Amino acid sequence: MAACRRSLLLARYRAGILTPARLLSDGEPTGFKPPVKPLIIDKTALQESQQRFLSPEFIPPRCRKIPLKFYMERQDMIERRKVLNIPEFYVGSILAVTVADPHASKKDNRFVGICIERSGHGLGATFLLRNVIDRQGVEIRYELYNPLIQEIQVLKLEKRVDDKLLYLRDALPEYSTFDVNMKPVPCLDPEVPVSKIQVKMKPRPWSKRWEQMKHNIKGINFDYYLLDKHKERAKKSAKPWEKFDMLKEYDTSKIEKEILEEVNQKLNKTNIRVSP
Repeated sequence: MAACRRSLLLARYRAGILTPARLLSDGEPTGFKPPVKPLIIDKTALQESQQRFLSPEFIPPRCRKIPLKFYMERQDMIERRKVLNIPEFYVGSILAVTVADPHASKKDNRFVGICIERSGHGLGATFLLRNVIDRQGVEIRYELYNPLIQEIQVLKLEKRVDDKLLYLRDALPEYSTFDVNMKPVPCLDPEVPVSKIQVKMKPRPWSKRWEQMKHNIKGINFDYYLLDKHKERAKKSAKPWEKFDMLKEYDTSKIEKEILEEVNQKLNKTNIRVSP
């Protein structure tokens, strides 16, 4: 009887149903428990996903006269990034910024809004958030490396077709209204999504003559808001030759590569990668 049972177990083992541990057991066969697979983390893929491009404030302006100044600023920026996690975000992303405020009840202040502008270089880099609260447009400009900032959280990672979204001031409030208790939206796409939405504007007059910049603004369909006289004025102030001006383009590919190697070399000592 025992030999019959052993031959049956041997046949099951050869068929791949049993493991050697079950074959050598003297008692009744127990339930099969698959071995635990070790968790393998691809560090290179993780680093590549965290670094999609160099944060724009690291790139010095074209008229840089004192290279030592920008080098010293980069050292301070790297030290700040070791303390504060500055995530990757773009114009059009929705952020939540927490700032230390001694006058607040909880000693901090949290503001949620859409990033409508990024400007400045080095330690002077800033970003502007906008939100409509109680039917009133509120904008706060933050210094990216301000020591009072406690946390920068990206609620929705997204790009827009325009470099600046200042025209949202004259757009309908629905394009600038966000819940202060908004939960983060995970970005599963390896590429950053680009929103090509065209906002609806309020009736004229606007705070600026956006029609004069219609060649640089793609987020507004001006055909719905301009009369013939407005179109004629826009043609007179247009500068169509600017797109052919090669000196206006600032090629920073070589500078970005050099600065990226410098920054990552220093951040790798603490296992931190630069992220925009």
